[in-house]
Amino acid sequence: MTTVAIERGTQVSFAYRVMQLLAGMACMVAIANLQYGWTMFVEPINQKFGWGRTAIQVAFTVFILTETWLVPVEGWLIDKFGLRKLFLLAGVLVSAGWVINSYASTLGMLYLGAIVAGIGGGIVYGGSVGNALKWFPDHRGLAAGLTAAGYGMGSALTVVPIVNMIRDRGYEAAFFTFGIAQGVLIIAIALFFRAPRDGEVSATKTGKIQQSRNDSSPGQMVRTPIFWLLYLMFTMMGTGGLMATAQLASMAVDYKVGDVPVSLFGLTLAALPFALAIDRVLNGLTRPFFGWVSDRIGRENTMFIAFALEGAGKVLLLMYADNAMAFVILSGLLFFAWGEIYSLFPAICADIFGRKFATANYGFLYTAKGSASLLALGGAALVASTGTWVIAFVIAAAFDIIAAVLAIVLLKPMRQRMLSRA
Repeated sequence: MTTVAIERGTQVSFAYRVMQLLAGMACMVAIANLQYGWTMFVEPINQKFGWGRTAIQVAFTVFILTETWLVPVEGWLIDKFGLRKLFLLAGVLVSAGWVINSYASTLGMLYLGAIVAGIGGGIVYGGSVGNALKWFPDHRGLAAGLTAAGYGMGSALTVVPIVNMIRDRGYEAAFFTFGIAQGVLIIAIALFFRAPRDGEVSATKTGKIQQSRNDSSPGQMVRTPIFWLLYLMFTMMGTGGLMATAQLASMAVDYKVGDVPVSLFGLTLAALPFALAIDRVLNGLTRPFFGWVSDRIGRENTMFIAFALEGAGKVLLLMYADNAMAFVILSGLLFFAWGEIYSLFPAICADIFGRKFATANYGFLYTAKGSASLLALGGAALVASTGTWVIAFVIAAAFDIIAAVLAIVLLKPMRQRMLSRA
């Protein structure tokens, strides 16, 4: 394989930076099904073993926890040993996690598969987003959004194939086949994926966004109040989205719309696979879109708009979930207004705390997604105990509105004061 030799201290071309960005996006596509494909497996697993939705969804929570809470350590390992070695390991783990799921005959094995896949997924997610922030300090919102878009919409093309394979060959075959495929893709990309060296990327930044000229280490970052405000907002926004990600198929079953044919955009599909495909596309498109918007009107202003829209989307979905067409459209709105958190939070984290430790710093902030997964599991338990989706979704919508207000009332002035002092 041909390698590109670049002298230390020599700035690379924009095209080379784009190539590295595309490599990160492709890796994110490869791990997308670990999170966004999970909902398709819950009902088949429950039908076979009768473990109950809540017990099965623990595996999803375990995956999110290992995928997020280990990212700070994984970011440190990436900085120490390089992207290539860690991504080669991640490819093996990503495949192994779903292969374990394909053979799981106990809840313990299912949870083990989630742990293995979560470790591999965390390496890829944290490494890819952190690398995008380093390669593009001049367009952080857009770069983080494009990279996260691979994760958000990467599973869109595989929704129908996975559904069909589960129906025709069983969920075990789907776990095994797609698990191997996604691991091989990561390993292939890892052979030329790397972080920028000193001097290869200009420090030029956009004039629209105020950015720190100082680089704060993770230890310095976690001692600031603004970090914990970001952590709280990330957790609140992550809760409802993760609950919808894991439970959308179950919600469609409860509202009896999953198999109802829906005609939209000249296509006719059952409501559930149609919703899943549209959700993945919109969940991906929103990340570069709102990242680009935030590069122009500011991170906090963009957060207020998107977070408020997410809260409204949840309320509307509750009101019209028993209508198949509305279920498809409103679930798409919900994911469109949610996915941007994975571009806005890494961008503002790098704006405030600098580029040098961007991977590790965002790794610490990204653990808020793990905290959100625990609340999302609580939401699943609340649905199971009350027999209704209303209470859980109303609480999640309230979280969204509170986060929107915090972005303008607290976060914006705190960031301005902090950067002015710096």
